Amino acid sequence: MINYDEKIPNNVGLADNRTLQRALEHWQPEFQSWWADMGPEGTTNHDVYLRTAISVDPKGWAHFDYVKMPDYRWGIFLAPAEAGRKVNFGAHKGEAAWQDVPGEYRPNLRRLIVTQGDTEPASVEQQRHLGLTAPSLYDLRNLFQVNVEEGRHLWAMVYLLHAYFGRDGREEAEALLERRSGDADNPRILGAFNEKTPDWLSFFMFTYFTDRDGKYQLASLAESGFDPLARTCRFMLTEEAHHMFVGESGVGRVIQRTCDAMNELRTDDPAKLRAAGVIDLPTIQRYLNFHFSVTMDLFGADVSSNAATFYSTGLKGRFDETKIGDDHLLAGASYPVLEVRGGALQAVEVPALNALNEKLRDDYIRDAAAGVERWNRIPEKAGIPFRLRVPHKAFHRKIGPLAAVHVDPDGHVVDAATWAKHEREWLPSAEDRAFVASLMGRVAEPGRFANWIAPPARGINNQPVDFAYVRFG
Repeated sequence: MINYDEKIPNNVGLADNRTLQRALEHWQPEFQSWWADMGPEGTTNHDVYLRTAISVDPKGWAHFDYVKMPDYRWGIFLAPAEAGRKVNFGAHKGEAAWQDVPGEYRPNLRRLIVTQGDTEPASVEQQRHLGLTAPSLYDLRNLFQVNVEEGRHLWAMVYLLHAYFGRDGREEAEALLERRSGDADNPRILGAFNEKTPDWLSFFMFTYFTDRDGKYQLASLAESGFDPLARTCRFMLTEEAHHMFVGESGVGRVIQRTCDAMNELRTDDPAKLRAAGVIDLPTIQRYLNFHFSVTMDLFGADVSSNAATFYSTGLKGRFDETKIGDDHLLAGASYPVLEVRGGALQAVEVPALNALNEKLRDDYIRDAAAGVERWNRIPEKAGIPFRLRVPHKAFHRKIGPLAAVHVDPDGHVVDAATWAKHEREWLPSAEDRAFVASLMGRVAEPGRFANWIAPPARGINNQPVDFAYVRFG
């Protein structure tokens, strides 16, 4: 029997909801079994300095203490209700936000929640082995923080399925624990969540680029006319920010260490830098190209009737929907998407309702590119004339009409022979990945860091950098 007050911090009235209790009593052992099988490897006895959300007020959502991860309290939280909230877009614009699932939209709402929910355990599975090669206790702690919060986000989506979708919801919640990232027979729903995260450079790129996609997807769902979904996603966004911090600061520290080595050795020769045990900047660019392009596909097809339906029916809005100064109906509006015409990319106007994936992708690109510019200040400050950049959004696409053509990082359509000739310049090769893998090895002494990454500027929660963020049992 679950002790609801102690074990599951919540603000959804769990202690008084027998139906929800019964559903979770059935699901929680399966979750714990999944965590044991697919969560961070070999960590049962680690005491980890973790942040736990115990309420939604400013002091309560960031409670820090040592916790053994299997004992982490995966709470269920919704952001505070907004009095008189309305549906802010689509055909139901101006109506009261729904507190229950509209019958006619039940399948589409369930599909949106399941798709979002499926990404949460997927990333935990992708990162399962990384704890064995953490470059420091500080980084190990950050990895585990990301893992437990992805687990909590799974709980958030499972709560919605259990509380609002009856038997169908319970079956979907069970299926979330049955799929496996990269499994040939039962893979995760979205392609990027079936890619491997084999090393820490990949992890930092994933948390910078792919978790940023999560920010934009959650922000769009936070606009939903279905109020419980909107409130759930608003609270999840507070935790997603830390994941992107882990990615941005992590890649930045890799760049810093490389720039330091370049100046110490007075060379930009990748071979000499690799011999010195740091990751050369062209390799970092190729990793960036890969993770950016894989994430581009997460936004879906450039032209999508499903996206139009989700918007028109008030289920999923745009990023910062209420801050956009249009009619929030989009009837008669258009938006540019890319097509290949005459052997080149060309922007063509399509109905804005059908281009909502592209609009969200463009919002994301501006945000992601701004962070890359922040990374560029590091070589700039070190006097190194090298600039990282995001590739063209049509580069290396696997979804939509652009998947049928080869596009270089500058946005030029190229033939298959040209692509094959330059692919190793643009994307990580097997040799690149083998080299990065060769650097991976656990550093487990407080205050020590692997040679290929610089220490952070400051610790977590005002703790010193050499704090014992993980204690091994």
